[in-house]
Amino acid sequence: MSFSKCVFTPSFLFIAFFCTTANAADFLIQNNCPYTVWAASVPVGGGRQLNNGEQWTVTAAPGTTGARIWARTGCNFDGSGRGSCQTGDCGGVLQCTTYGQPPNTLAEYALNQFSNLDFFDISLVDGFNVPMEFVPTSGGCTRGPSCTADVNGQCPSELKAPGGCNNPCTVFKTDEYCCNSGSCEPTPYSEYFKQKCPDAYSYPKDDQTSTFTCPTGTNYRVVFCP
Repeated sequence: MSFSKCVFTPSFLFIAFFCTTANAADFLIQNNCPYTVWAASVPVGGGRQLNNGEQWTVTAAPGTTGARIWARTGCNFDGSGRGSCQTGDCGGVLQCTTYGQPPNTLAEYALNQFSNLDFFDISLVDGFNVPMEFVPTSGGCTRGPSCTADVNGQCPSELKAPGGCNNPCTVFKTDEYCCNSGSCEPTPYSEYFKQKCPDAYSYPKDDQTSTFTCPTGTNYRVVFCP
């Protein structure tokens, strides 16, 4: 039975609960970095501090689109969950409801789309802050993207940012790099990111080598500093 066709009645509470979770996807988010990160997840999850070795699981319903998971670094929050981060800040709050500020390495996904497939990727279109792995863990699906190179250490000087490496769109804001017209080509800057992380999106039209799919209902793991 699909998620959208479940019937919620008092006499079928157990069945209804089963239906709402049968095709949902669990995302296990793990911090293997030797430092604390503040994981962020929208539109479901919000945010959580993860010390080295800690994990956090976020569950997303089938049909979830435009979703992102990322690591924030250099954060400082008060007891009410307000503060700021050096990279990936989402409006100065611990519990994100908006996308993060570049530079940040992104795990992106859309669930139960064309042909009952999940689509997922790692994107450097908002730059890079921490290495990342995004892999399926169930459903017979085995392949996902990773980006583990030292992107920050060798970042071109004009793209360097505190705690990360900016995508050229963030810095130059031109159509050549931002692809606002919908038509653009690789640039020397995008080729730098692609050379470092062949699995990842390096510019907005980098679809053919950077989009991964799995059957709907697959679970996933996102690892910072794999």
